[in-house]
Amino acid sequence: MGADTSPLVSVIVPCYNEQKTISLLLDALYAQTFPRAEMEVVIADGLSTDGTPDAIAAWAAAHPDLTVRVVENPKRVIPAALNVALEAARGEIIVRVDAHSMPAPDYVARSVQNLRAGRGDNVGGVWQIQPGAAGWVARSIAAAAAHPLGVGGASYRVGGSAQAVDTVPFGAFQKNLVARIGFYDETLLSNEDYEYNARIRKTGGVVWFDPQIQSVYFARATFRALAQQYWRYGYWKWRMLRRYPETVRWRQGLPPLFVLSLLVLGLLSGMPWARALLAVEAGFYALILLAVGVLASLRRRDAALMVGLPLAIAVMHLTWGAAFLW
Repeated sequence: MGADTSPLVSVIVPCYNEQKTISLLLDALYAQTFPRAEMEVVIADGLSTDGTPDAIAAWAAAHPDLTVRVVENPKRVIPAALNVALEAARGEIIVRVDAHSMPAPDYVARSVQNLRAGRGDNVGGVWQIQPGAAGWVARSIAAAAAHPLGVGGASYRVGGSAQAVDTVPFGAFQKNLVARIGFYDETLLSNEDYEYNARIRKTGGVVWFDPQIQSVYFARATFRALAQQYWRYGYWKWRMLRRYPETVRWRQGLPPLFVLSLLVLGLLSGMPWARALLAVEAGFYALILLAVGVLASLRRRDAALMVGLPLAIAVMHLTWGAAFLW
């Protein structure tokens, strides 16, 4: 790509301390069927301290036929990273991915195809969720992150047919959409994709899901990291929904209602009827989780899921619900 030639596609990547996975992402982008000469990668680095910038520089030096640029994100939050990357992007089309993801070889090409066909203002696909590390805990978390009981009916996690949806992960859109919708909301430290898609839909736009647009997404590796992630999701989801109450879905209300019921019945547990209801509710919930774990362990032939999957789903429900109420 010549110095005076602008790419058609800018792949933007928010990044912070991703030394372990950034090369996997760059390798996946290098393997895209979309022409490298028509593509650039813009990485917004949040002043990483683990050697990520050096890893990016080394990779770029070994692959000079794919333009890779790094811009600084001093605010060190994802919405700000996306905004500085958008400002630096030279492409007509923006493809947004994460540093701990691996898009399929035809990811960019299919995203561009959907946009050119006019199917949506923002298009995205499905995650193939993989463990973030070795071991039974990471496998259980990855299974929970793709299970309907853990994440509801989100198409990008559980699959489905091509259709208009509420949101997609990451997404691809024409850069001129920013002039109509604006930049990402930097006051939201999570749920930035959902909020951006809510704005698109509020202005009459379409968010399009195509299951053939696929990427590998690495789930959290420990229960503690999972709890921190879902606490952040729940906390910022409530703040986002206060701005867009019309976007609330039934699945989003269940975890906070469940946590609230546990708290209320726990406070009233001095009364026999409250103790009985609490025991019934907790017992029923445990039985559902156990059944899910047993079925998953048999289907995947992984005995660890019998315990690990229920634990992971419970962590997701309880932390998300508690943070939503916080």
